[in-house]
Amino acid sequence: MIKKFDFLIIGAGIAGMSYALKVARAKKGKIAIVCKTTLEEANTAKAQGGIAAVTDFSVDNFEKHIQDTIVAGDGISDREAVEQVVRNAPAQIKELVEWGVNFDRNANGDFDLHREGGHSEFRILHHADDTGVEIQRGLMDAVRRHPDIEVFENHFAVEIITQHHLGQRVTRRTPDIECFGAYILNPENGKIDTYLSKVTLMATGGTGAVYATTSNPDIATGDGIAMVYRAKGTVKDMEFVQFHPTVLYNPAETHPAFLITEAMRGYGGILRLPSGEEFMQKYDERLSLAPRDIVARAIDNEMKIHALDHVCLDVTHKDPEETKQHFPNIYAKCLSIGIDITKDYIPVVPSAHYMCGGIKVDLDGQSSIRRLYAVGECSCTGLHGGNRLASNSLIEAVVYADVAAKHSLSVVDNYKFNEKVPEWNDEGTMTNEEKILIAQDLKEVGQIMSTYVGIVRSDLRLRRAWERLDLLYEETEDLFKRVKATKDICELRNMINVGYLITRQALERKESCGLHYTIDYPKKTK
Repeated sequence: MIKKFDFLIIGAGIAGMSYALKVARAKKGKIAIVCKTTLEEANTAKAQGGIAAVTDFSVDNFEKHIQDTIVAGDGISDREAVEQVVRNAPAQIKELVEWGVNFDRNANGDFDLHREGGHSEFRILHHADDTGVEIQRGLMDAVRRHPDIEVFENHFAVEIITQHHLGQRVTRRTPDIECFGAYILNPENGKIDTYLSKVTLMATGGTGAVYATTSNPDIATGDGIAMVYRAKGTVKDMEFVQFHPTVLYNPAETHPAFLITEAMRGYGGILRLPSGEEFMQKYDERLSLAPRDIVARAIDNEMKIHALDHVCLDVTHKDPEETKQHFPNIYAKCLSIGIDITKDYIPVVPSAHYMCGGIKVDLDGQSSIRRLYAVGECSCTGLHGGNRLASNSLIEAVVYADVAAKHSLSVVDNYKFNEKVPEWNDEGTMTNEEKILIAQDLKEVGQIMSTYVGIVRSDLRLRRAWERLDLLYEETEDLFKRVKATKDICELRNMINVGYLITRQALERKESCGLHYTIDYPKKTK
């Protein structure tokens, strides 16, 4: 089956839905959002802490936010990208509120601002400790009310369509690669449909599920990054995987591990060993409010030194009622496993959390492939550099959705549907034995990445990961050619591609920088 849309959006988090709402205002054609589960399950909904923007100009300003972002990014952020996000943030916050998103306010009616690690001022807007859920709710309601936006839930993008599918040889040196849409799997009938588009937006989120333990949901398999890489698009900075320092240590839950928000340390939480001893003073003068990469490495080191399976976060010195009010979901979750955070330490460990790299885009959100944009965690704008500043991700997504919408609206009339695209060849069958192999390989990818490509790396570990991933790649590609495409095998292909990209780009960076820390090239102290 062939479907045609002027704007095809793959992914339905804050990036995809805000872009859809922005282009829908222009009334320039049909809009489709393809979502591989339901709208509710996007990674956006997992964001607890909040969204960063300068709103209180009596104490804060753009330059402070810009400087905090560049410092956290280890000095390699793209200054133009940082300025674009920071200076456009207040207007995008205003639009989120207009779409129905509620942020907490104080008694005066002003935003109730939090402060998080790496921020010099209180500038984090939030909704209790489930900000992502509230943003997702507001955007979902607005999208579902809009008559010009068609949502395809539980549909899976298999590949983007380029000249390659027309029989042309496409390499990384091919000029003017073009995206004509995507092949989309309909799980109701197992068929792969052809979605032709004038403009395609990739907004598929992150890659955390390639690790054995992650704060991301199972759907965060790096699909958009892998599809664009296979289509010979430019992918950059994949070595910069952010490990959140504090997810709840609960061996029964690994995907997703329950996040203990950065805001809890901003609130006054203190990192301790289970014995009660503080340790952050050994690593950074900012103590528990140091940037995430420093805190994650400190925790990783303390766990190795003391042979621990976790450290602890302590808020027992804070007012119990205030703690419950600020962090109701964390309080309830911990209580459900027998931990009263007003009286007990919270057991925490680092966990794969955010991908700072991804599909390389320019200041308009354009990828290296014509007619293809990328926004949100799957993109690499240059904002984050070597390490993302807390709560900068959500604001990056809406600012870049805005610039991508403006640019794509200005050029969409120049494009036509490519009627020569062939339909997908869906021959093949899948046996139960093959399903078992796929399930085992998925586990193996997580083990390889967590063991060899984690918080602290070495060339030996990275080469070992490369060799094992290469074997998995050959086996999986051979299987993919013989069987009918399913969501499971497509996700496995994508995870292997993403794991390879993280590993290869980590090997290529011969220095410790930002989130990439290698014992072969330790960072020189100034």
